[in-house]
Amino acid sequence: MDLLPFTTTAEISGHDTAVAVLPVGSFEQHGAFLPLATDTVIACTLAAGIAAAYPVRLLPPVTISCSHEHAAWPGTVSVSAKTLYSMVTDIAASLRQGGIRHLVLVNGHGGNYVLANVVQESRGAMALFPGVAEWDEARAAAGLETSSDTDMHAGELETSILLHAHPQLVRPGYETADSVAPDRRHLLTTGVEAYTESGVIGRPSLATAGKGKDVLAALVATFGTHLALFG
Repeated sequence: MDLLPFTTTAEISGHDTAVAVLPVGSFEQHGAFLPLATDTVIACTLAAGIAAAYPVRLLPPVTISCSHEHAAWPGTVSVSAKTLYSMVTDIAASLRQGGIRHLVLVNGHGGNYVLANVVQESRGAMALFPGVAEWDEARAAAGLETSSDTDMHAGELETSILLHAHPQLVRPGYETADSVAPDRRHLLTTGVEAYTESGVIGRPSLATAGKGKDVLAALVATFGTHLALFG
């Protein structure tokens, strides 16, 4: 399972690209059946698909980010928003020194709110992908039965992607792990534990490998509109 780019400096020398993609994941609980690294695996899988389809530089992932809302479960590890901000802006600055002017953050964790501010402050030098609209369009294209609001964490979407791309990472039990919490208005204050005992918020029982394949294909196709922003 290759989730890292293994190119050498000689192999990328002379490749003319002005855009790099940086997968940003997390290390947090995803119920009893998906790994702690789920968001990183998804971000890397999507970024690799993008790099195979478009002329971009693929970077290794940021594997720990802002997962404080999941701290009640063993294994979850977080960094502060200011640390994630600094990591991303430092990476962008280093890329510019090497001649790559634009950076797309391929984000796999919804709790990384600070990434939107990083992109906003870049004034056209960065993009954040996928956004809410791209996720919703991909859900519709793949025929997912749940919405992004209902299917917040370790549900139909994430389980489907791993069933397709990395089925060996999915443990038994997702078929009976559905847990929904329609009203989560205090989540940032209380954490996820106020709304689920298992860590799941969604319907993983609806997941299939076919849905995961179609979600990824739809997202890769949509990426072209973001790349076009950089000329």
